[in-house]
Amino acid sequence: MKKHKYKMASLFAGIGGIDLGFKKAGVNPIWANEIDKYCAITFTANHPDTNLIVDDICNIKGKDIPKIDILTGGFPCQPFSIAGYRKGFEDDRGNMFFQIMRIIKEMEENNNKPRIVFLENVKNLKTHDNGNTFKVIKETLEKHGYYVTEKVLNTCEYGNIPQNRERIFIVGFLNKKEYEKFSWNNIPKIKLTNKIEKVVDWNLEVEEKYKYGPDKKCYNLLKESIIEKNTIYQYRRVYVRANKTGVCPTLTANMGMGGHNVPLILTNNNEIRKLTPKECLLLQGFPQNFIIPDELCDSNVYKQAGNAVSVGIIERVAKEILNSMED
Repeated sequence: MKKHKYKMASLFAGIGGIDLGFKKAGVNPIWANEIDKYCAITFTANHPDTNLIVDDICNIKGKDIPKIDILTGGFPCQPFSIAGYRKGFEDDRGNMFFQIMRIIKEMEENNNKPRIVFLENVKNLKTHDNGNTFKVIKETLEKHGYYVTEKVLNTCEYGNIPQNRERIFIVGFLNKKEYEKFSWNNIPKIKLTNKIEKVVDWNLEVEEKYKYGPDKKCYNLLKESIIEKNTIYQYRRVYVRANKTGVCPTLTANMGMGGHNVPLILTNNNEIRKLTPKECLLLQGFPQNFIIPDELCDSNVYKQAGNAVSVGIIERVAKEILNSMED
C-alpha cells in the first residue's frame, strides 16, 4: 500500500472505514477524532500510525489538526435516517455538521484550510425536510469557498459487496478546476462478483450464543419464517423479512441489541443463527485481517459494523478525488 503525498484528517472516525478506504487509494491518514471509547479501541488496533484524539468534537479546535490536504467526516446520520425520527437540525446530533464547518473556519485562520472536504451520510439526507436540510449543507460549504458535488451510491452496485446499503457522498473542492475534473461517471456501477456465499459461510460452526434454539422466545416465529438456505433474513421484532435479491439487508447500529434487525441465516445443518460480528464487518468491506479487539463485547462490534462505511466505495471515490487533484 503506497504512501501518497496527500495527508488526511478524519472527524467522526468510528473504526476507521473512511480512513481505510482513502489509505487503500493512496492517501496518508495522519490524524483522527472519535468520541466513542469502544470505537477508539478498534480504530487504534487497526490504524496504529494515525494520531487519534478521543474527545467530543465540540472540544476540537482547528489549530489541533496538523497540516492536511483532505478532511473527511461521516457525521451522525440518525437525525436524517428513516430508522430515526428524522429531526434533522433540531436534533443535537444533526448540528454536528456545523461543528465540522466551525473547525474548517478555524483551520482556515491557521492557514490549513482543507483542499478537499469529503462527507458521508444516509441517503435520506438529500430529501429530508423537502430537500431543505441538504440545501443548507451545500450552501454552507459553498459559502466557505467549496465547489460541491454529491451522489447516492449503493454498496452492492458500486462496492462489490453483497449488502444493500445506500449512502450519500458529498465532495467539496476548493479548486474549481479540480471540481470540474472530478466526475461521478468515472465511478460506474460494477458487477457484483463478491457473492453473499463468499462472505457468509453456511457451514461455519459458531458458538451457541449466535444460535436460535427452542429456548428463545422468538424461535417459533423464526422457524416458521426462515426456511431457505443461501438467503439472508432479518428479524424485525414482530416479523421476519427475507432478502430475495441475494444480498444482505442494510446493516444497522442496533443489530444484535435484543435481536432487532439482526441478519439471520438457516445453516446447512438446519440451525438458525445470526451473522457473527466478523461477518458483518466483512459485509462492510473490511479485510479478513481486520482486528476485533478481545476486550470488546459482541454488541460493541455489531454497533461498530452497523455504523461503519463500506470500504470499497470509499476507495473508489477517493481514487477519483486523487485523480482530480493531479496535474
